Amino acid sequence: MTTPPDIPATNTADDKLDAGVLKIAGVVVLGAIMSILDVTVVTVAIPTFQTTFDTTYAIAAWTMTGYTLALATVIPLTGWAADRFGTKRLYMAALIFFVLGSILCSTAWNIESLIAFRVIQGLGGGMLMPLGMTIMTHAAGPQRIGRVMAVLGVPMLLGPIMGPILGGWLIDSFSWHWIFLINLPIGIIALALAFIVFPADRPEPSESFDFIGMLLASPGLALFLFGVSSIPGEGTVASAKVLIPAIIGAILLVAFVYRALHTEHPLIDLRLFKNPSLRYAVLTMTLFAMAFFGSGLLLPSYLQQVRGESTLMAGLLIAPQGLGAMLTMPVAGRLVDKIGPGKIVLTGISIMVLGMAFLTQVTADTSYVALCGALFVMGLGMGCTMMPTMTAAIQTLTHAQVARGSTLMNIVNQTAGSIGTATISVVLTNLLNNRPLAGAAIGSRSNPAIADNLPPGALSTGFDEAATAFAHTFVVALVLLAVTLIPAFFLPRTKPKNPELAETPVVVAH
Repeated sequence: MTTPPDIPATNTADDKLDAGVLKIAGVVVLGAIMSILDVTVVTVAIPTFQTTFDTTYAIAAWTMTGYTLALATVIPLTGWAADRFGTKRLYMAALIFFVLGSILCSTAWNIESLIAFRVIQGLGGGMLMPLGMTIMTHAAGPQRIGRVMAVLGVPMLLGPIMGPILGGWLIDSFSWHWIFLINLPIGIIALALAFIVFPADRPEPSESFDFIGMLLASPGLALFLFGVSSIPGEGTVASAKVLIPAIIGAILLVAFVYRALHTEHPLIDLRLFKNPSLRYAVLTMTLFAMAFFGSGLLLPSYLQQVRGESTLMAGLLIAPQGLGAMLTMPVAGRLVDKIGPGKIVLTGISIMVLGMAFLTQVTADTSYVALCGALFVMGLGMGCTMMPTMTAAIQTLTHAQVARGSTLMNIVNQTAGSIGTATISVVLTNLLNNRPLAGAAIGSRSNPAIADNLPPGALSTGFDEAATAFAHTFVVALVLLAVTLIPAFFLPRTKPKNPELAETPVVVAH
């Protein structure tokens, strides 16, 4: 048997990433940056949407939630569709869908239309990351997955750094429409490069489509996340808007799990969990995503609401985290290919725990030098954690399993991140509600008249109480991060082996 014709062959004597793989990685990163930036850019724009469309924060926040729900809904289809139509065609179609959704968003006339167009945008954006991961994994081969995952981690780092800065600049200098219109030129370039650089598709679909599985998984996942995401707006779990969709979604997901384990070609191959490396990687990613993405919304809010910083300054102050990760991620990628992900991930999480522990002590006047130092340390740990964990899940899969494995990991990432964000939001909201002066102090940032009605010293006390609420919420993220060490302990600690080498000789392309 020879190397599949549409996949560049890997010369095991030379594990460096060649020019062909780097070109493919560059195109994938361009599409991923566009998709991930769109999440962080819109976060900054939510107050603008409130003012422009005369709506509440809870409703405006659905421009984020609707996008995330669409991502989670479409990801389960990606593995089957990639097998059926080919990764190149599907990636280009997802890019077109994403850009069209972006253009529609820029034409929104009210908040309802904007939310609907964000859902359309998310249907395209949801496929970009798992498809990109599959294309890069096939191009590089199992022995170099750590390094290509490090490359794919670049947009995950740039998103949190550049998103708030870019969003603030576009809104202040132009208008909110441009946070969506900027995707048009980037999308056209990415589409042209994908057509030129990606290898031709030669799909050989051998599996029937699990239509019943789709009817159970996609609505089940969307309903469950809709219920969970409604918790911050409702202020309690015991609400019909939370419980009814969450319970129905959970029932559908349980039914899907039963079907997936008893059908020959399930929509999402849960039998992959028999692979211990993937199983522990999924557990690690679940806890890590809950802690990391959940806590990710805290610091920008702390800097703007407690410290009174602008969105642009808040983005600049958070940048050291991304810079730290950019230093360690390439090194971690090379080490994972040589010694396995186990030791790297354990080290990364331990370092992040140290940085997060500092954030549990923030006050209304914490030194920015110390804060940036803690974020830099967290970034160093993050660079050794996220993509090495993804690598642990995928590097022991066969060529035929890679598309399904990357789909599974992306579903876990999106779902856990949504649950973590909702959990952290509820904790922070409740802590602030129990401190009336904290709410008044935060409100005075956008309405200075509130401060005029407070007694002397109350405003300073309010900001102290608000800072305490943020510090205590960081404790929840710290605990989740510390628990992540348990499944990470069982990740592989040896150099990965190609699961197909025993049966498939490698043929070097000439």
